[in-house]
Amino acid sequence: MKDKRIAAIDVGSNTIRMLVGNCTGVNYFPELYRQQITRLAGGFQPGQGLASASMERTLAVFSEYAEILQQMGVDQVRAVGTAALRRAENAQHLINLIKLKTRLDLEIINGEEEARLSSAGVLSALQPIPDSSMIVDIGGGSTEVIFCHQQKVLFSCSYPLGVVQLCEEMPDEEHRLEYLKAMVVKFASDLLRAKVSAELLETCQLVGTAGTVTSLAALDLEMREYDRNRINNHRLEFEWLENVLDTLSGISVAEREQLPGFEPGRGDVIIPGLQLLIALGRYFKQSSILVADSGLLEGILLDFCQN
Repeated sequence: MKDKRIAAIDVGSNTIRMLVGNCTGVNYFPELYRQQITRLAGGFQPGQGLASASMERTLAVFSEYAEILQQMGVDQVRAVGTAALRRAENAQHLINLIKLKTRLDLEIINGEEEARLSSAGVLSALQPIPDSSMIVDIGGGSTEVIFCHQQKVLFSCSYPLGVVQLCEEMPDEEHRLEYLKAMVVKFASDLLRAKVSAELLETCQLVGTAGTVTSLAALDLEMREYDRNRINNHRLEFEWLENVLDTLSGISVAEREQLPGFEPGRGDVIIPGLQLLIALGRYFKQSSILVADSGLLEGILLDFCQN
């Protein structure tokens, strides 16, 4: 595909995002980016699925995005749903509503496809690309761990470890911290079982993507006007992250959302996201994490251009 306008929509557990680009050869030029917190996984009930209010919020934003795509004359769109929709018994109801109102198809992708697309998007933002990297994509309903060596995916797994889920289903902090420690041990065990060598684990670059790490990077940079070019390749020191956790724990959700880089809907879920990052850093003995404001959306556009 050449010289066509393409778009990707990611219906996530906490945020719905859209990226529009112009495909030129095997790459694309980004033209428009939008994101809005709809908290699709908020109020999730096992056995019932997504809450009606959460679906209504998501449908409203999806409809706005569909109008923008029509106005821009986009040639090809891929809209994907991830963890929240994978685990929801009533996911098809939302898919039907979106199709009825916007004529767009929302596709639920599995963890393997999400990892493939996300890793391609993340690595495209890093300069230079690390020889080995452990990419951690902390979402609202799940966390993807992807290990890449020389730009090939050696391991990928989606874990039921999202910030909305942790915030709402594990309000007891002591219980949550114990759970996070156990899950990080499982990450390491799964990596080794997949024959990712201990040597590669010791020398790999830890890379973070999605709202938790990009918000923290914006906070570190005191960024009132968000600039993803400054976010990409920014390095967060774990000593700073531990200090920030202490600070944020001592102020209200509303006060957190007044800080640079934070947005409405981020104030409560930032704490479990931070706790997960710190647990990872401690276990893998990392001093810092590299940030990429790139992932699934960018991977989808690259996929359009290269296939």
